[in-house]
Amino acid sequence: MSNQKKRNFQIEAFKHRVVVDPKYADKTWQILERAIHQIYNQDASGLSFEELYRNAYNMVLHKFGDKLYTGFIATMTAHLKEKSKLIEAAQGGSFLEELNKKWNEHNKALEMIRDILMYMDRTYIESTKKPHVHPMGLSLWRDNVVHSPKIHTRLLNTLLDLVHKERTGEVIDRGLVRNVTKMFMDLGESVYQEDFEKPFLEASSEFYKVESMEFIECCDCGDYLKKAEKRLTEEIDRVGHYLDAKSEDKITSVVEREMIANHMQRLVHMENSGLVNMLLNDKYEDLGRMYNLFRRVTNGLATVRDVMTSHLREMGKQLVTDPEKSKDPVEFVQRLLDERDKYDKIISIAFGNDKTFQNASNSSFEYFINLNARSPEFISLFVDDKLRKGLKGIADADVEVVLDKVMMLFRYLQEKDVFEKYYKQHLAKRLLSGKTVSDDAEKSLIVKLKTECGYQFTSKLEGMFTDMKTSQDTMRGFYGSHPELSEGPTLIVQVLTTGSWPTQPAVPCNLPAEVSVLCEKFRSYYLGTHTGRRLSWQTNMGTADIKAIFGKGQKHELNVSTFQMCVLMLFNNSDRLSYKEIEQATEIPAPDLKRCLQSLACVKGKNVIKKEPMSKDIGEEDLFSVNEKFTSKFYKVKIGTVVAQKETEPEKQETRQRVEEDRKPQIEAAIVRIMKSRKILDHNNIIAEVTKQLQPRFLANPTEIKKRIESLIERDFLERDNTDRKLYRYLA
Repeated sequence: MSNQKKRNFQIEAFKHRVVVDPKYADKTWQILERAIHQIYNQDASGLSFEELYRNAYNMVLHKFGDKLYTGFIATMTAHLKEKSKLIEAAQGGSFLEELNKKWNEHNKALEMIRDILMYMDRTYIESTKKPHVHPMGLSLWRDNVVHSPKIHTRLLNTLLDLVHKERTGEVIDRGLVRNVTKMFMDLGESVYQEDFEKPFLEASSEFYKVESMEFIECCDCGDYLKKAEKRLTEEIDRVGHYLDAKSEDKITSVVEREMIANHMQRLVHMENSGLVNMLLNDKYEDLGRMYNLFRRVTNGLATVRDVMTSHLREMGKQLVTDPEKSKDPVEFVQRLLDERDKYDKIISIAFGNDKTFQNASNSSFEYFINLNARSPEFISLFVDDKLRKGLKGIADADVEVVLDKVMMLFRYLQEKDVFEKYYKQHLAKRLLSGKTVSDDAEKSLIVKLKTECGYQFTSKLEGMFTDMKTSQDTMRGFYGSHPELSEGPTLIVQVLTTGSWPTQPAVPCNLPAEVSVLCEKFRSYYLGTHTGRRLSWQTNMGTADIKAIFGKGQKHELNVSTFQMCVLMLFNNSDRLSYKEIEQATEIPAPDLKRCLQSLACVKGKNVIKKEPMSKDIGEEDLFSVNEKFTSKFYKVKIGTVVAQKETEPEKQETRQRVEEDRKPQIEAAIVRIMKSRKILDHNNIIAEVTKQLQPRFLANPTEIKKRIESLIERDFLERDNTDRKLYRYLA
């Protein structure tokens, strides 16, 4: 194959230079300038945009881009100056209309010019980094029209005046205002902010400052809040109609500052209409409005919360420390529950179940309930009243509601162990007298207490129910083994486990012979079936049903206590007995005997025996006889049934002493638990840890904790550090 010769190709320039007409640029620009004039004069229908585009294209191509660019700016500036004069000449309401009209014309013209100069926009302007045609056209409008000395201030004042008129109730052309504010936005965010928004916010601030001062002097709190809410709604509406969306937060913060934040304290404390008045009168709507407005400002809700807390604590303190209101425990607790319901409703309806308000309410209730040392006793008495008779005929769901409310108050108690002491006493009396409304309700409350405080808290209470059930089985066994006892008096015995029931010393009492025989038979039967047990009769806790026949053969069945039975049975053998004879025959302790005789002789409608001389008090010289004239419309008559009453002062002291004694081993156990895990701990930290551990049951006294530490040191559970006496060590 033969090698082919390589050939080199060269491209030569034209031998004749292409010569451009020296006047080409001027002639072409004149065509384009004339077209721009026609566009601005709205006479563009005869223009060939294709030809104009080609002319502009050729000018850029032939390196006349600069001439085209400066010419376009100069021509547009001249037209805008003319338009500016026309706008300046407009009078009154036509000023904005003329401005809006000329703005629309300018925008339309600018779009056409941009299309003609599109090639310049893409090439010449890109390479020279100059402003593009459209932004340049907006800048020229801004500089020659909006910032014209005779238009600038007038435009702003006109807009602010229209806003003011609308605020004072006049109707304005919102569409026109929207077009003008949109013009500001189109000219750039900084133009909108500097030329309109900032002065608008300043004018608004001044307007609302003056208005809020007028309102607060002439309106009550509720009306003022309505006006503030209305103004906020109006401003948000105004933004939607003719302002930039970004202005909403700014204008609402102005209204919030001037109408709410600057007057917060005065509003909440306003006499006869402020927050306290709203709380007292359940003004849910006003409270909701205050909550929604105050939440918008810094520390607004904290202010409302603090005033509510302060009022609630003061009101609660008066409620629990007023001796008059503490006379009736049931009424006392009901008032607490009513207040709790009231504030729950307020927080739910008006404060949107705000957790911080719920916490404030809880801490306030905890504060004032514990100001009254008898609150645990009163809450137990309230439960006792409800479970005896207050919940009769009420649906199960409603019973649960009442029990849940009781549990809510129970949670506020710092001394839950004191409640437990009283609750156990009251439950014992209900069970033994058979006066409980519903076993289900009783057990439901115990389950709630167990959930709240653990098994240990309720184990003895559950043991009481077990004893009642076991006693029924025991009685069936007793009568099964003694069929001969089916005739004559019936004995029902409840065998109570000593540790589970409230400890009460056995009170001496001589039972009637008929009953005494039965008791001995039961004792023999019980001890025969259970080894290693002891029985002691708690006659002070029993009841009896006895049949009685009065003067004219009138028959009644009397429901009495065991003591009352012993007294009444004496009158089967005697017509008349002195106090001394009754005391000698029954051996009932004097205080109990006097109470017993009082209920039999001095209570109207229940006075089955007569007393000489007649008086309310029982004297040691008094004489007693059967009241032959006794009548009652009921066949069954209850006399002096055991009702839970407020404790007397000595009883209260005794209960408190028992509570304090029960606390000692619990405090010691907590100290040992802590020291076992920590080995070494200083005094202050032990106090803090023990208090924290025991808080669910009671508030431990630091002095008592210190005594228990000393006791544990004496018994070699702990020892003091040799160098630092405030440091303790655990001894294994």
